[in-house]
Amino acid sequence: MWVKLSRFILQNRIAIIVFFVLGTIFMAYQAKNVKLSYTGSKILPVTDSAFVKYNAFKKTFGEDGSVMVVGIQSPDIFKKEVYNRWVQLSNDIQKLKGIKQVLSSGRIFQLEKDTVNQKFVLKPLPGGLIKTDTEMDSIRNTIYSNPFFEGLIYNRQNATLMAITFDTKILNTAERNPILREIEAKAKAFQASTKIQVHISGLPYIRTAVSKLVSNEFVLFLGLSILVSALILLIFFKKFYAVFFPILVVIMGVIWSIGTLVLFGFELTILTGLIPPLIVIIGIPNSILLLNKYQNELRKHGDKQKALSITIERIAITTLIANITAAIGFGVLYFTGSELLMQFGSVASINVMVTWLMCLCLIPIIFSYLPVPKLKAQNHVEEAFLHKLLVKTDLLVQQKSGLIYVGTVIISIIAFIGVMKINVNGYVVDDLPKNSEILTDLKFFEKNFEGILPLEVSVDTKKKNGVFNLTNLKRMEKLEKMISAYPEFSRSISVNMGLKYATQAFYNNDSTFFRLPDNLEKNFILAYIANGGKGNASLLTNFISKGNQSTRISFQMADVGSKRLDAIMAELKPRIDSILPPSKFDVELTGSSIIFSKGTDYMLRHLVESIGLAIILISLLRLAQFKSLGIMFISLLPNIVPLIITAGIMGYFGISLKPSTILIFTIAFGLASDQTIYFLTRYQQELNLTNFSIPKVISDTITETGVSMTHIALILFFGFGIFTASTFGGTVVLGLLLSITLLVALIFNLTLLPALVLWLDKKKVRKVVSDEESAKNAGEFDH
Repeated sequence: MWVKLSRFILQNRIAIIVFFVLGTIFMAYQAKNVKLSYTGSKILPVTDSAFVKYNAFKKTFGEDGSVMVVGIQSPDIFKKEVYNRWVQLSNDIQKLKGIKQVLSSGRIFQLEKDTVNQKFVLKPLPGGLIKTDTEMDSIRNTIYSNPFFEGLIYNRQNATLMAITFDTKILNTAERNPILREIEAKAKAFQASTKIQVHISGLPYIRTAVSKLVSNEFVLFLGLSILVSALILLIFFKKFYAVFFPILVVIMGVIWSIGTLVLFGFELTILTGLIPPLIVIIGIPNSILLLNKYQNELRKHGDKQKALSITIERIAITTLIANITAAIGFGVLYFTGSELLMQFGSVASINVMVTWLMCLCLIPIIFSYLPVPKLKAQNHVEEAFLHKLLVKTDLLVQQKSGLIYVGTVIISIIAFIGVMKINVNGYVVDDLPKNSEILTDLKFFEKNFEGILPLEVSVDTKKKNGVFNLTNLKRMEKLEKMISAYPEFSRSISVNMGLKYATQAFYNNDSTFFRLPDNLEKNFILAYIANGGKGNASLLTNFISKGNQSTRISFQMADVGSKRLDAIMAELKPRIDSILPPSKFDVELTGSSIIFSKGTDYMLRHLVESIGLAIILISLLRLAQFKSLGIMFISLLPNIVPLIITAGIMGYFGISLKPSTILIFTIAFGLASDQTIYFLTRYQQELNLTNFSIPKVISDTITETGVSMTHIALILFFGFGIFTASTFGGTVVLGLLLSITLLVALIFNLTLLPALVLWLDKKKVRKVVSDEESAKNAGEFDH
């Protein structure tokens, strides 16, 4: 089969080049349409019950994360000059296209009673710029005396905020970017003129800032991965052509990966943005194996055509299996059902294999047109240190395998203790650096307004007009007070708050009447609201479903982490049921915060499933390749132990399991399995085609294949090391732990694996092969 493949590639060089060039041009045309994602991470499957309820909520009541906030804190906020600039800023932002509503202490509306027409009217407060200190005092007293505004747009610690609501049509599109930039520019101008620090936050702002960072890092990591790969190729081969053409081929693979994203209708996210540099990092080892083999064959007989033919024949199977295992590590993420992971896993796995095929075909074809390189005789002086290290490793395996087993057990036990310390906890913005302005501003709003992340409570009364039943209103009021009592949550925004404000307005804005109306008052007040038309009715309609059967109660909350939020939700459930019995009410806790928390829990649950599936698929692949159950089982240990060690490191160093770090394990397992394949393939080849003893075959495999394994491990180590330059903490940890895991896997694949193979095969009966033939065959499989 591999002989035929080799012949096909070398006999159809022009056609293959044309195919890949035309394919790359097509993919480049598609890639130019790649778009950044401006929505939150879609971690939960669309069929998940929490996600279904969240979408149902948004369909009934609208988006929950459409508000951007601008906040300041100063004793001067109600000084005339500062206040007028705040009023002007509020009005300027309201005029921007795409902004639905601006609410601030400089742009609020006071509800007043029109007794003639029996309706409420909204009076702008202030009606214009403040001209006198007396007028300023009056405005301040009006705002401070109205309970409705406290905790909503101001607090008693001289802090105030501006809530900016986006039009939902542009909320999750690139159209919001110029609007956000304009708002930011106007806010900074306010800061410069007043010398008051301005803080900006809210989900639209945070998501846009993160998307911008993703875009910047996409270019950074792609450039770094290419630079690191080029340097490694230059160090290994010291020839321009051995650097330029492999880099050219993997860049083609990158173009195909971006084109695949577009063809599948996916966008660039914090995960899919990592695929192009991953393609470079994983693709380069294919080129190194091919070039190493090609040069070795040239040293033997100097025949370029024969050297290329043998290179394809011998390297195809090794690299095929290795790339399949890497693709499995990514591909199993598709079966999690999470859209975020499905997109990443499917595109990465497909393009790992596409890039392998490109390397296998194009590298030999390109070098078939190049002149035969002048090669120095290969000797171990060049690899003196590594060769000595591998010889010592072989002695350890041959003479002290018991020490390897004991060491593995001790290390595993220590690692297991660390595993027990792992904390499962994810924050919405914890992947940003601690000194990030986004985090600083978020802390400002958490300190002064309990946060900006949405928590929504949907209450279905199960009866038409059940929302306005006074008994139900009082039950919901009790619920609101109970939830607001938690320090993590803000005061509520709800029908009750609207009715309390309307009752106050009904009694000429006497704040002592900021309460729920009684049954008689309720009918009058609802009639006043209805007579006010669409403008006034919107005070309640955003919070009530058709038929007045369901309502929403909105809170803002701090980014407390999924672990704390899960604990709060578990605590709230029985307390809510005691206030609103499930027999009479359907109550759902939802919103972006809940979805994120449940997404973290979901990914953890499916981590074990993903790793389990990867283990099964890779084990079956090894069974098919080596046709030995013993080999299949013992080959798992050098791949699993490094994962346990990595998990232990996370536990000891307080690295939480969260969406950005959970991926480490499936990716690392797939890539660590490549090293196992390299070792076992070479071992099996020598075993079948020589009459060397088992210990001799083990020794040759360690000292010869160990060189390539070490080179590839170093490439992956430095390749994944580039991710430590990320702005996102999760990406930094991903790169660091993947690098460590793959180095640890190399150590176990060169110690534990050969020790286990030696133990398993020590009684194997060898077939008889002549010394001359065995020597010849032994040389052929050096790569």
